[in-house]
Parts: sequence; structure tokens; C-alpha cells
Amino acid sequence: MPSISGSDIKLIVVACEAGMGSSVMVANQLAKQLKSMGIAVKHSPVNGLASMGADLVLCHRGLSARAREAVPEKVVISFDMFLGDPAIASVVSAIQSGGTISNE
Repeated sequence: MPSISGSDIKLIVVACEAGMGSSVMVANQLAKQLKSMGIAVKHSPVNGLASMGADLVLCHRGLSARAREAVPEKVVISFDMFLGDPAIASVVSAIQSGGTISNE
């Protein structure tokens, strides 16, 4: 199971079905939270993940299997709610503390 230290994350990619809409909202929210730490946050369609070079991938639970197939060596964290999801809050906390993040 892939894992990564929060302190090693430089690029987070929020994946969605078509690369716009809800993923942009999550990416913008994360970018604001992590800007002071120098972490880039981008969004991408799940089909484009392999070329993104992400350290960590976030996606809605319905896309997590496809995301894991696209980048099996990367940590993929799934969430259920586009705003205020505990999984996203946990990722931010682990990044801030340097904790370990791994696939569920």
C-alpha cells in the first residue's frame, strides 16, 4: 500500500470525471489552505493522472478505483463531500504535521 510523509508532498492533484467543476472547487480550497507551505494543487480528469506527476491524489469515492488504476504507485485519498470532508481535513493536518498519509 503506497504511503507518503506529509512533509514530502509538493503537488496534490484533485481528480474528477472531466477535469472541471467540483474538482476545481476542492483544488482552490486546498490551494488556499496550503499556499503558505509551498504546495501546488492542481485538478485533472482521472484519465490524465499519469502525466500529472502528483505526489498525492484526491478524488471522489466514485472515482477512486479508476484513480488507483491510473497511478498505482501513488497515494489516492477518496472523499465523499466536496466541501468540509473529514478525509480532506485529515490530509491537510498530516501535511502540516509531517504525518504519514496512505491509501485507506
